[in-house]
Amino acid sequence: MLIDTIRNGFASISNIAEVRLIHEWCNKDWKVKFRHVLRGSNKVVDCLTNATIGKVNQVVPFPVPPLCVIRLVEEDAHNSLYEGTT
Repeated sequence: MLIDTIRNGFASISNIAEVRLIHEWCNKDWKVKFRHVLRGSNKVVDCLTNATIGKVNQVVPFPVPPLCVIRLVEEDAHNSLYEGTT
């Protein structure tokens, strides 16, 4: 429903910069697709988001991945080795 609202132009009156930007992208001559990904299925992004709390409208470089990201990648690698072996 939110995506439909943005695509139909109702979000263009919003003061929220991110919503306005998404509305502008939808109005360009681009093929844009939206897909909802559950937080539990996107743990690395959730970890990075938590690591940048309080840094609104800033680019936050990570010269070295945060420890939480390293752990999640290692967990994924470990789980992929044993997937389907039971």
